[in-house]
Amino acid sequence: MTNAGTIAFMGRDRLPRPAPLPAHHPEPVLDVVVPVFNEEADLERSVRRLHAHLRETFPYPFRITVADNASTDATPRIAARLAGELAETDWIRLEEKGRGRALRAAWSRSRAPVLAYVDVDLSTGLAALLPLVAPLISGHSDIAIGTRLAHGSRVVRGPKREIISRCYNVLLRSTLAVGFSDAQCGFKAVRREVAEQLLPLVEDSAWFFDTELLVIAERAGLRIHEVPVDWVDDPDSRVDILATALADLRGIARIGRALARGTLPSAEPSQGAEAPAPGLFTQLVRFAAVGAVSTLCYLILYAALRPPLGPQAANAVALLACAVANTAANRRLTFGLRGRGGALRHQARGLVTFCVGLALTSGSLAALHHIAPTADHRIELAVLVAANLAATLLRFLLFRAWVFRTRSTRATRTPRSLGRTAR
Repeated sequence: MTNAGTIAFMGRDRLPRPAPLPAHHPEPVLDVVVPVFNEEADLERSVRRLHAHLRETFPYPFRITVADNASTDATPRIAARLAGELAETDWIRLEEKGRGRALRAAWSRSRAPVLAYVDVDLSTGLAALLPLVAPLISGHSDIAIGTRLAHGSRVVRGPKREIISRCYNVLLRSTLAVGFSDAQCGFKAVRREVAEQLLPLVEDSAWFFDTELLVIAERAGLRIHEVPVDWVDDPDSRVDILATALADLRGIARIGRALARGTLPSAEPSQGAEAPAPGLFTQLVRFAAVGAVSTLCYLILYAALRPPLGPQAANAVALLACAVANTAANRRLTFGLRGRGGALRHQARGLVTFCVGLALTSGSLAALHHIAPTADHRIELAVLVAANLAATLLRFLLFRAWVFRTRSTRATRTPRSLGRTAR
């Protein structure tokens, strides 16, 4: 992906010192990219609405760039016509799909000091656009993101997308220890000199592009400004939720490996710092709380994934996603471990306990379907809850005695053995 030597030049202290842009700037100050793929139905209406909003409310020169990635409908013709009719509008054509690929191409060719993008459905209220880019224009921040999870945001969307979005961000925060709240809101901006440093380091060219860029930026010490947004779900969205979720899980795993190898910058110490050891009762209480949240997320994911995947595959995917988050949460909250030291080993051992849970739950499902082939979903969920309770008890014992054993054994080692460990 990238190497620590490249990243060493990153960071706010290595970039040109940000300065406010002059009020009378001769060239476009803001370039808003609209990535599209087969959006002939919404493209013209959305671009004209965005253009009118910027003309009425934005005090600087601007440009709108439609980035078409391999559309096969009338999207390219509509984009070309809009570029001819609206003076501040341009378009580019890419022969391959991928939102990240489109943003990389459009941002790399732009000379505007501030680069942004919005989804073509304009689900995010445009009233937040000026608050989004203002900290970048003033030089206060390096990147700005819209967030649907902050206090003051107003979000209208179905329960399925709400749950998946929140579970994704919880998973991201627990596994990669990020500080930003909403990685996937299609409403972001970045200063051009920052983009020039970040874009060569981002490997993903699809939906995980946003998350990877933000993780690298945060680890490099750049300022990320968050803006609460109003957001209304587009019921006609063409996003394949399942494929996107699986791609995001692969992206999280890839970034996690990079962090473990030290190829991404980190504000945390390389060795795991430990908090005072919590007692057994405290560990049980915290483990139970983490387990309750994990079980709820697991059941929700299972219910969402069962129709397209079937019971066994849905059980495996939901359990794997929640197992990674559960291990990370227990590592930090239940057993008091901090930092990156041993994190990869703990996750590997946690996956072994995941296999125990998978065997118990899959075996329970298989036994249920053998005994009662016509059992409905409510009975399935009840059996899974019971199997998960049994797996949870065993998981706690394995966590305490094996997965996070370093934590307990250090407390009981003699000074001589500690000295050998230190070497």
